Formats: sequence, C-alpha cells, structure tokens
Amino acid sequence: MEIRYRHEVKHYLNWSDLMSIRARLQAVMQPDPHTKDGKYQIRSLYFDNQADKALREKIDGVNLREKFRIRFYNGDTSFIHLEKKSKHNSLGTKYEALLSAGEAQRIVEGDTGWMLSSGRPLVQELYVKMKYQGLRPKTIVDYTREPFIYGPGNVRVTFDYDIRTGLSCIDFLNPDAVTIPAGERVILMEVKWDAYLSSVIRDLVQTKGRRSTAFSKYAICRIYD
Repeated sequence: MEIRYRHEVKHYLNWSDLMSIRARLQAVMQPDPHTKDGKYQIRSLYFDNQADKALREKIDGVNLREKFRIRFYNGDTSFIHLEKKSKHNSLGTKYEALLSAGEAQRIVEGDTGWMLSSGRPLVQELYVKMKYQGLRPKTIVDYTREPFIYGPGNVRVTFDYDIRTGLSCIDFLNPDAVTIPAGERVILMEVKWDAYLSSVIRDLVQTKGRRSTAFSKYAICRIYD
C-alpha cells in the first residue's frame, strides 16, 4: 500500500490572531460540512505503554514515530474511529478503521482477543502492538475544533482550543467522565496540505512573529502525570 504523507505545520495563536485569521479564511475557504455551527467537539483516547513510548518519542523529537487513538465527534458514539498517526519529520499520514461502541468499550476493558479476527488490518495491528509493545489506553483528550477546507492542494486549516485532559481516566464512552483544562489555555492552528500549499492560503494564515511549533495535544494532556 502506497504511503501518502501530508505536510503539517502548527502555530500557537492568541485570541486576536484567531479572530483575524478566521475572518480571512471565511472569505476563501469552506467550513467542514460535518461541523455544527462551524465547529465540533472531539474526544480521543490515546494509547501508550508503560515506558511512555509515544510520549517520549514526541518529546525527544524522534523523526519517525506513530501513535494510536480512538476518536468520536460531538458526543456521537455511533461513529467511532480507530486511528494511527505516523510522522516523518514535518510529514504526516493517518490510517483509520471504524469501531462500534461495543468494540471500543471492549478495548478499554482489555478484552482484545476478538481483534485479531476482526478482518480490519488496523485493528489487528493495534492488537499486535498491545500484545508485544504493551500499548494500553492512557488518557482522554477533549477539545473544540474549527475546521476549514480548500480544494486545490487538499488544504485543511483547523483551530483547536479548550484542550482538556482526563488525567488517568480512560472511561472514554462515558459522557460524564471528568476532564480538566490541560495546563495553560492554548489556541493551536494546524495547516495541512498534500503536494502544494496555495499562495492564497499561505498568505491568509500568516502570523506575524509566530513560529511553527511541535505542540502535541496528547503530550500537554499528560502534564499532570
């Protein structure tokens, strides 16, 4: 299977930046059609092992790394994704497989024997890495996302904020699971594209005096460990 990497760049913003860039994007880009009032709520459950492999690779800036997570949107547990994010320097790719709520809960509870015969390669890969690397559900990450899309270059610009951590809580499907703000309040802009980034979009997302960052929502949500 051909690996198709996408370019990914992240920037910290303040609220003034957000309002200014959002207004510019709205004149050119389209909101993601899956949003509600231009945004959606994301809940993810990240996996790591006892040695914090995924966390350490991110903090140490390992050039080739991966992480697994389970994710749903706007509280809708009828549509859950298992995702593997792989990074190679500033390039990223993502693989996905659908899970039922029951399957997600079984994984959370450590009931994994069914995964090997699931017929879904990514589910099978997670099973193998849970068995041999010791991956386990680690923490819940909640946040709000405002996404914009642009056809040429398959560009996606997102604003993420109100990032919250479940600490050691892995009760992923429980709508009443308690999460708390993850450190200082951060606004993160992510710009993703395929082969090229249109100069139009490049100009729209300019942030004077702000450099790209290697910020990780998973890492910041482990701040209290």
